[in-house]
Amino acid sequence: MSDPNNDFSVVLISLMKGIVNREPDANVWQSLLALQARIRDHVSILGLELILDEAEGYAYLRQRPAGEGEAALPRLVARRQLGYPVSLLLALLRKKLAEFDATSGETRLIISREAIVELMQLFLPDTVNEARLLDQIDSHINKVVELGFLRRLRGEPDQLEVRRILKAFVDAQWLAEFDARLSAYHDHAAQAISGSRGQL
Repeated sequence: MSDPNNDFSVVLISLMKGIVNREPDANVWQSLLALQARIRDHVSILGLELILDEAEGYAYLRQRPAGEGEAALPRLVARRQLGYPVSLLLALLRKKLAEFDATSGETRLIISREAIVELMQLFLPDTVNEARLLDQIDSHINKVVELGFLRRLRGEPDQLEVRRILKAFVDAQWLAEFDARLSAYHDHAAQAISGSRGQL
């Protein structure tokens, strides 16, 4: 029989460290569902709120906006400033997930590293150094894995699962502006190309 206080501590620490997913964190997930009211009460003292999506199978903590007449608390959850390539990769993966949900009855979107490379190459400046470009894209993929939006499959490091929590961070309104964003990304790539040519 598990110790409820220990379960509470494990869930709380897991949430403080980042995103909790139903898979592969099945035990933590079950404890979270059982203890969610207690978790909500506890984190609210810290100015945080629990975001829990049982259908999609993820949970995370978010800074709670200050209420009317309430002094804002110092931020505990840091905002992350993402660079252009990582933002681009998140946008492309979110669009891929939307297409997958519209056409497939499956719940897990698995994508290969090669497919991600092909997606990104369309929007990155051409380069004669193919190996360097691949290293850069691998670095961007690793960052997205670190952020919790991609997960490498065990035993198949070149196969990645797009985590469904991406839908919470890149919402429908953001996705609706996707074409405009991609146009800006194209412009960014074109400027980078012309800039590099100007330096030759």
